[in-house]
Amino acid sequence: MSVVGGSIGRMTDTTAFDWRSFLLRWSGEWADSLPDGGARGEDDETARRARWLGFSPASEERIAAMEERLGRRMPPSYRGFLQVSDGWRHAGGFVWLLAGTEGAHWHANESGLAGMFEEYLDEDAGPEERLEVDIWRRGLQLDVESDAMYVLLDPEDVDEDGEWAVYTWAGWRAAPPERHANFLEFMRDMFREFHSLRAHRSDEEPVFANDTTRKLDALVEEARLDALRGGWERAGKALDEAKGYGRPRAVGLGDQIRRLLGQTYSVYFDGLVTNPRYAPDLLPPLVAEHAAHSYRGDSTLTFHLRGADDDLVSLAYATLDQVRNGTYRYTAAGPFGEAVERARELARWGDSDGAWRTLLSALPLWEPLGPDHLAPLGWVADPVLGPLLTPERGRELLSTPRGGQTGEAPEPTAGLDPNTLAWLAVPDPGNNRTSYRFVLVEGAEPEELPGRLTDGEEDGNEAGSALNEPMTFWEARHGSSDGQREFSSYDDRALMAVGRAGTDWSFAFDGDPAPFDRRRFVSPAAAASAGTRAVVVWSGLRTWHGEPFFHLSVARDGVERYGFTYVDGEIEQTGEIPRALDPSRFFGDPGDPEDAAAAERSLLEAVAGEFGASLPRHAIVNGRLHTFTTHSWTRPPRDGETYTVIRMDR
Repeated sequence: MSVVGGSIGRMTDTTAFDWRSFLLRWSGEWADSLPDGGARGEDDETARRARWLGFSPASEERIAAMEERLGRRMPPSYRGFLQVSDGWRHAGGFVWLLAGTEGAHWHANESGLAGMFEEYLDEDAGPEERLEVDIWRRGLQLDVESDAMYVLLDPEDVDEDGEWAVYTWAGWRAAPPERHANFLEFMRDMFREFHSLRAHRSDEEPVFANDTTRKLDALVEEARLDALRGGWERAGKALDEAKGYGRPRAVGLGDQIRRLLGQTYSVYFDGLVTNPRYAPDLLPPLVAEHAAHSYRGDSTLTFHLRGADDDLVSLAYATLDQVRNGTYRYTAAGPFGEAVERARELARWGDSDGAWRTLLSALPLWEPLGPDHLAPLGWVADPVLGPLLTPERGRELLSTPRGGQTGEAPEPTAGLDPNTLAWLAVPDPGNNRTSYRFVLVEGAEPEELPGRLTDGEEDGNEAGSALNEPMTFWEARHGSSDGQREFSSYDDRALMAVGRAGTDWSFAFDGDPAPFDRRRFVSPAAAASAGTRAVVVWSGLRTWHGEPFFHLSVARDGVERYGFTYVDGEIEQTGEIPRALDPSRFFGDPGDPEDAAAAERSLLEAVAGEFGASLPRHAIVNGRLHTFTTHSWTRPPRDGETYTVIRMDR
């Protein structure tokens, strides 16, 4: 997409390009942008008065003589340029004079840079890496005067139209050579660079407003409305085009789209995040990204808030403390804000899909904080709501009409949680989940589980009130070990995340349990089942240490009704086990544990089918849930049994 030449869209036929109109526009906008006395010298002053950065056209004879001197016919777009101007001043911000028919010459490594680039090549470097070396030997140099910026046409990088690629490089940019598809694209990029640099000049210089900026600003406004109507892809392309020209609104608007697509690199909401009007919604995601990739005391946050007043900087650091402590809570006005609260309640008990649908259904009622606000963003920093975001869901949100605009609603994205337990049998990335255990309790709310699975008082908290704030399992495990000074080999108190396991069940889940000891294991099913049913599953069929094992126990009204334990090729069972859960169906003869791990999925499917329960994969793996510590899953040692207690002095 481009605004040069009076058209929107990329010009593919370089021979048909209207060079004269383009160069006249560039020259006039350059001349108008100069403050009084701002020309670099007499030649620049002459160019300013003439409103022409170029020179006289090169005749066909001059071009032919150049080609004979160089031994190559010039590419079409460079030829077309020379026919309008035999050279150019101020190609972007760092090339002060660009060669015409006389100044262009083969570089032939006169800079000596081929050797420098060769030093950094790997032994198995491919053709693309070799380009960075060979361009210095074969390139046609076009820069005559510059700020150490090289401009080289590559006669070996040629497309089907006979166009040569252009490579630019400056050591102070600390980046590889930049490739431009052809000379026309190079000049368009330099025109954009000129605009971008002028757009960020000081207030003391002339207002930088012209036909190009007016067209781009109109493009930005249309992109804003397009984004609110759900046309985020078209809007994103238009905003990227305007961003290349340095238009002030384009970056802040485009960053909102990029952030909801899961892109966080170089997303700073420039021009908006320091505005008190937008800061309540844009500061939190900026701060959350800073918290995730910085240490306490890192001052780079202030750098991204340059220009903000003291009150806003104080708000940023207060929000940073909340994000790091897990206490930040996103709020919004009106009906959408009410939906946010409902969604958080669903998400904190593991219903990620329900929470997302609640947010999306209310999105058309969302009210922007101002005209440059494209979508709600503060929720991505909320410790409970933030994990709901995926790239697919970000696209769905961006495709939903909102902010008073109308349009076609998108197709809903697929849910993240399968209505099953069988996902536990699928190895996680890195194959870290080789053992897990969980408790299902029927007809109980998640808040009740600590009262059913603790001894009445845990870590100074009364039974039923020991739920921690929602956090990831890693955060919970790390926090639970802080301050602990005594560790016992007989004590196996499980740190478990809690939530809802379907319509009628709640769960407590431990994804990193201690080793299974069948001699001392005591199922918590009976204690958890007072007045209802409880199910306990502990699986280690894919464990890295010890023999594969699987335990199931089911209790009702405080009494264990049936259960079995498979370990070391043997099955021990109690009570009358329903046919659907009969271990002989999954493990064969007790003495033949062939491929026990293959039984895991079938067992989990059977448990889910028997009790109508499921576990929320996304919330357990990616989300933040309430946690608590249970009583020990092993009995105390008996007389004659030895154990180890480790106490650590403060």
